[in-house]
Amino acid sequence: MKTTLPVLTGIGSVTPYGPLAGLIPAESSGPLEPSAITAWTTLELRRAFLVEPFRPASIVPGLKTRRLDRLSAWALVASSLALRDAGIDLGQMDRSRIAVFFATGFGCVELTEAFYQSAATYGWAETDPITFPETLSNAPASHVALFHDLRGPNVTVSCKSFAAESALLQAASLMRHGQADLAIVLAGDTLTQAVYEWYETADLLSPACFNNEPASSVSGFIPSEGLVAMVLEPAGRLAARPYAALGAGRWAAGGDTRAGVRQLLEGGLPDFILCAGNGAPCTPSSLTCSPRDLVGEDTTIFPAQPVAVGMGEAGALLHLLLALSRRPGPGQALLLGTSAHGGFAALRLELF
Repeated sequence: MKTTLPVLTGIGSVTPYGPLAGLIPAESSGPLEPSAITAWTTLELRRAFLVEPFRPASIVPGLKTRRLDRLSAWALVASSLALRDAGIDLGQMDRSRIAVFFATGFGCVELTEAFYQSAATYGWAETDPITFPETLSNAPASHVALFHDLRGPNVTVSCKSFAAESALLQAASLMRHGQADLAIVLAGDTLTQAVYEWYETADLLSPACFNNEPASSVSGFIPSEGLVAMVLEPAGRLAARPYAALGAGRWAAGGDTRAGVRQLLEGGLPDFILCAGNGAPCTPSSLTCSPRDLVGEDTTIFPAQPVAVGMGEAGALLHLLLALSRRPGPGQALLLGTSAHGGFAALRLELF
C-alpha cells in the first residue's frame, strides 16, 4: 500500500448489532429487522432499531458511566474498541496531537429530556445542577478526550443531513494539513420517547414501525440508534491494518448535485458508490439526483441500509461500516449522502 492519504485503521461500534471492535461479522451483517419498543409504554406496537442494554464496564473494564447519558457511555465504549482494533498504544503517542470529532443529530437528548421534565415538574430552582453539563451535545466528545487523556482539537458537528460526513471530511482535512497525528471520528444518536413521538406526529414513520412486516418490504423511515467510532492516522505504520484511505471530499447545502460530485470525481468514475442515507437514501427529488445519474451503469451501488438511514444525519459511519463489513471489494469508492431537501456530501475513498 502506497498512499499519502489518511487511512482508516480502527473501528468500534455500539449499534443494534451489539458492541463490537472491527467489522461486523459476515453472519451478522445482513439486514436487521426492527424490534418492539419496551423502554416506554406504547398504546400499540411500535418498532425501531434499538441497542440492547449492556454493561459498559463489561466491555471496557473500569469504565464508570453511572451519571452519563447513554450516548456518552457509547462514545467511551466505541472509541476504546476502535483504538483496540487499530492496535494504538496511546502511551507511545503525543496526546496533544490526537483529535476527536463527534457528529450527532440530537446530542445527549435523554438527559436533556430529564432536565427539562424536572424543570417543568418542580421549577427551575429544583432542577439537578449535576445533570445540566451532561445535556450538552459536545459532552460525548469531551468524555472521550478526558477518558483517553487526549489534548488535541475537539470538535462536535451537528448539521442538517450531513453531520457524520462533515466530521469525516474535517478530520481528513486536519490530518492532510499536518495538524494532528491521529483522529478519532465518532457519530451517533440515542432514541427516546420524545424523539420517536415527534417522528410519529410529523408522519415520517414507515408502516413497518406499526406492524410486523419485514422492513425490506415497505418504504419509509424506521428510527434507529447507535454510535460508530473510527480511527484515522497517516499511512505507513507497520502494524496497521488499513480498511480504507480517505481522499478529497465536498459538502454543499444546495446547488447542482451532479456538477458538484462530478467535479469531485475529476472525470474518473468510482468502482463503488456507498449511499449514506440521511433519511433519504440517495433518493432523487426536484433538488437532487440519483447516484445512477452520476456514474452510469458500470459502477456498483451499495444502497443505504434501513438501520443506518434510521440514524439520520449521524448514520453515515454506520453505513460505511456495513459496506466494509459486506466487502464490496478493493477499489475506488464514493461515500455519498444526499438529502430530499437538496444538497449532498461526498467523500472519495480507496477501499483495501
